[in-house]
Amino acid sequence: MEKAIRENLPHPGELERLYRSDKKCFEKSFFAIYPDIADYPVASTWKARLEFTDSNESRRKVNRKDLLYLIVSCLLAGILMKLPTWFGVNPDQFDFYIKNTGIIVFLGLSFYVLLGKRRQNHLYSLLILSIFLLAALYVNLLPNGVNSNSIILSYIHLPLFLWCIYGVVYINFDLKTQLKRIDYLKYNGDLAILTLLILIGGGALTAVTIELFSVIDLNIENFYMENIAIVGFVASPIVATFIIRSLPAISDKLAPTIARIFSPLVLITLFVYLIFMVVNGKDPYNDREFLLVFNLLLLGVMAIVVFTVVGTSSIEKQRFNGWILLLLSILSLLVDIVALSAILYRVGEYGFSPNRVAVLGSNLLIFVHLLLITFDLFKVVRNGNEMKIVEKAIASYLPVYAAWAFLVTFFFPLIFGWQ
Repeated sequence: MEKAIRENLPHPGELERLYRSDKKCFEKSFFAIYPDIADYPVASTWKARLEFTDSNESRRKVNRKDLLYLIVSCLLAGILMKLPTWFGVNPDQFDFYIKNTGIIVFLGLSFYVLLGKRRQNHLYSLLILSIFLLAALYVNLLPNGVNSNSIILSYIHLPLFLWCIYGVVYINFDLKTQLKRIDYLKYNGDLAILTLLILIGGGALTAVTIELFSVIDLNIENFYMENIAIVGFVASPIVATFIIRSLPAISDKLAPTIARIFSPLVLITLFVYLIFMVVNGKDPYNDREFLLVFNLLLLGVMAIVVFTVVGTSSIEKQRFNGWILLLLSILSLLVDIVALSAILYRVGEYGFSPNRVAVLGSNLLIFVHLLLITFDLFKVVRNGNEMKIVEKAIASYLPVYAAWAFLVTFFFPLIFGWQ
């Protein structure tokens, strides 16, 4: 059946005939090979159809092996977070959590995804694990970063680089297919929402648990935070990934719905904010803190644009959504132009520094990417093109961010002499 499904992907009628001939066998075979055929549009259609039927009839069960992989991956992440205290080392003294939390989270996620792959490529798996090991050695052997901006930048950009490495694992090492990059971005939208919900629920449970024990005169706050909460924190993205993989009919609806609600609200908020910024005379050229907030605003809006595009591209009627995204992209370009001019002004006044070069480079990358996205959104609005052309502009640019994160993480400390 698996071979028949592969051969008939270009023939929807034959796929329907196969399904009707043996529904259970078709369903089992389809989900077994789905990771290999996910880039075919017809595969996404069949995936949605089969999952919709399963969720309504409550027939789909959680795969026991997947549950086992979840437990093992969460235990791995938890053990790595607790290693210093088990050896009598104070984690805060060596900035252990600042340096290693991102490594542990993405290692746990990569380990979970690698375990769940139907066809294991041991060479690729060993390569990925080696990258994480080398990253851990590198960041922990760096000099103390308290007085070094270049080292702090390395701490910040290493998780971004590892996010790209995890993306390679998630798309099954298929670097050529842009559709798989889009699938990874869609997954990240769902992951962010579900992880946030899990953390909110976990935070509420933590507060209730600590309060309940305090009523019976037992103070468990330190024990709970150091042994349960911290493990739950690093495990939450892995649990969210498990939910996305096990219950896609539920998770697939989250990001598109939230994106369509928030993109108009973000547009209005950003427009009003820029007006009041001018009225109040805020100056990003001489106010370093305000420039930092300005850049964080730009990153947030950029993320909204990207996740709204990839989350709603499959919806047919996109004219209103296209206008919202186009206006949001234009405003983002204006914000980036102001930020770039402010950074260039500060470089001219005070010279080059690791922070200024990093912010300048990041803003230049975002500016070029926004130009490409805005141009394609204009074609969507004016010519009625599909939103998928914007997806391609987003997907094709991802390696540029990976290269920049690699440069800042591993070369900035050397270039700037550990300053």
